[in-house]
Amino acid sequence: VAIRSSLQNLREKIDQLKELLLRAVSTRQITQLEGDRRQNLVDDLLTRHKQLEASYKNEGPELDMTRSSLMTGGIRRGVTNPWLLEEPEETRGLGFDDLRQQQRRIIEEQDAGLDALSSIISRQKQMGQEIGNELDEQNEIIDDLTNLVENTDDRIRTQTRHVKLVDRKSTSCG
Repeated sequence: VAIRSSLQNLREKIDQLKELLLRAVSTRQITQLEGDRRQNLVDDLLTRHKQLEASYKNEGPELDMTRSSLMTGGIRRGVTNPWLLEEPEETRGLGFDDLRQQQRRIIEEQDAGLDALSSIISRQKQMGQEIGNELDEQNEIIDDLTNLVENTDDRIRTQTRHVKLVDRKSTSCG
């Protein structure tokens, strides 16, 4: 009876999680990517719940062994208990305070990496702005040169016309 009640309670909690997740995604409290990640976790819970229900509902001496292995964390025919996770070697034997300290250290390392990345991005932004300013100055110089070349071209054409006119008059006089 207690197991049946626990399974029902688990199912209700999973349904509540699904509703809360849908609400969080629809109101954009979390990103779609995070919503998908959490949905995968909820789906995994549903799968494990179905496995537990199937193990509980089936009868027979072999299934009694499976039930007991589920409750005790034992292994039967190479099937491990899905609820027991292997603890990583780096955290094995650490207490709560040690784990919290390790987590803080990891967060500090990540913060330091993010600070370095932020500094690099700021420097690249500054370089980009300096390149943009230099390009603006170069464009102004090119515009000034273009205007000078056009003015010089106009003066050369005018002087060429004057030379042709003088040449024509000098040939007609002599």
